[in-house]
Amino acid sequence: MSEQRRARLRLEISREAARLFWEQGVAATSGDQIAEAVGLSTRTIWRHFRSKESCAEPIVMRGVVTLLSVLRSWPPQSSLEDHLATALAGLGDKAPVDLADEMLAMKMIRLADTEPPLRTAWLMACDRTEQEMCVIIGGRLGRPVDDLEVRMHAAAAAGVVRVLDEHIGAAILADADLTEFADLRAVSRRYAHAIRTATGGVVGDPVA
Repeated sequence: MSEQRRARLRLEISREAARLFWEQGVAATSGDQIAEAVGLSTRTIWRHFRSKESCAEPIVMRGVVTLLSVLRSWPPQSSLEDHLATALAGLGDKAPVDLADEMLAMKMIRLADTEPPLRTAWLMACDRTEQEMCVIIGGRLGRPVDDLEVRMHAAAAAGVVRVLDEHIGAAILADADLTEFADLRAVSRRYAHAIRTATGGVVGDPVA
């Protein structure tokens, strides 16, 4: 099986596992049920995942894909506020993650509050965000990714992204007043301001 086909199959399994976890809980969901929902044998599920809880990992990762894809394209001459607002508003149908997957990711992130194995999957996604932040920030500062200052700024930036993602996801899933999230530019500024604050103003401005 090619790596691309394997990734697609893992994501398909993850979608069905996430739906079952959200509808009936992790404890009440079995590997057999996940396999039946996908139309595969249980043996195939265990060839791709080490446990039923780990089936959530690919869909949880979808929760950070869009932001990371936007940050990778951040041009030196743009501020973080301008780039996030312009890039996110311009994604439209070209967004790297379907809205349904985004919602499933939010549900798993929310469920992770009470399910330690799912919390592990979410923290793995956050670790990936931090690693990507090292590359992005290192490039803007002209320093290697393993530079101590780069790593500290990347950890701080990834931390605020995690907290904001959890906050927004919880509000959406609780059917709270979403007025504050309706303005995409305002949400972009919120993320940008949080990253600026967390990094002491080092990350956010255009660079020469």
